[in-house]
Amino acid sequence: MANKLHHSHDKLFRETWSDLSNAKSFLENYLPAPLLKLVQLDTLEICKDSFIEKDLKDFYSDLLYKIQIGETQGFVYFLFEHKSYTDSLIHLQLIEYMVKIWRLELKQSKSRNLSIVIPLVLYHGKDKWAVDKRFASLFNGPAKELSGYIPDFEFILFDLSQYTDDQIRGTIMARVTMLLLKHIFESDMADKLPGIFILLKELSEQETGLQYFESLIKYVFSNVEDITTEKFHTLVSNALSEEQGGLIMTLAEQLRKEGHAKGLEQGIEQGLEQGLEQGLEQGLLEGIELAVSIKFGDGDDCKTIIAKIKTIQDINRLKALKGKILSAKSVPELMKSIEN
Repeated sequence: MANKLHHSHDKLFRETWSDLSNAKSFLENYLPAPLLKLVQLDTLEICKDSFIEKDLKDFYSDLLYKIQIGETQGFVYFLFEHKSYTDSLIHLQLIEYMVKIWRLELKQSKSRNLSIVIPLVLYHGKDKWAVDKRFASLFNGPAKELSGYIPDFEFILFDLSQYTDDQIRGTIMARVTMLLLKHIFESDMADKLPGIFILLKELSEQETGLQYFESLIKYVFSNVEDITTEKFHTLVSNALSEEQGGLIMTLAEQLRKEGHAKGLEQGIEQGLEQGLEQGLEQGLLEGIELAVSIKFGDGDDCKTIIAKIKTIQDINRLKALKGKILSAKSVPELMKSIEN
């Protein structure tokens, strides 16, 4: 579940800020004024390189942009931390990535000089960011007096929790993404979705709008637990035309069914894991009972079929029920397959 959650954050981040118009609007609205005067946003280019180690991809996503800073080429390194807590050693990650960027630059260029790399960090965790942004803050001892011997830099932090919804600016796509990231961990997230999705009314008329809508739907279904079909229908009808809404609702239903199927498999797998501790047969029975309840509810017909399943003592027959539960379209069909 954790990997799925982090992967959905990564996908939304990349789809949003791999679009140059979104990236430019973000930098234009959030870079410090003195820095904004030095960079030439019209020269912004996206580099395809990523510098995150495989074992950290569940916690970070990154994008690298090439940009003119003053009279020379430089880089903006955009790091997205999608952990639920702040990382007090993120400076070490940043300096390692910056060194990788410089080494790649030296490898690709004959110049022996290094370009400036401006590190940005986007954070959307539950807690307010409380870590000093300067690399020198990590050192013990008289760091100020020995500053000539200590490497130092400061990253630019965008802690979404410190912005009101009205303060979040940029393109529609960037604003919607930041609002989703800002509120995604809140218990009433489903109630905030209508206000966020109404922003997409204008975007839906654009050629790429519908494609972005699909990405948002997948993100919502992956992360918002109490989103009902009725709530989702309201979101779609407020932001899309009838024809577009029909396409999106079809996709939503497909995602719901896929989630249902995954829930069934997870229920049975959970039973298998429990079986290791309390006896394989009992663990399987609990997993299968959960799977039947998820798919068909808890009516009398389900109780009847669960009682029937509990009479099965053959482990192999119990294991075979996994496929039968997933493929059955009704309780009578499942009952018939069990009896055969």
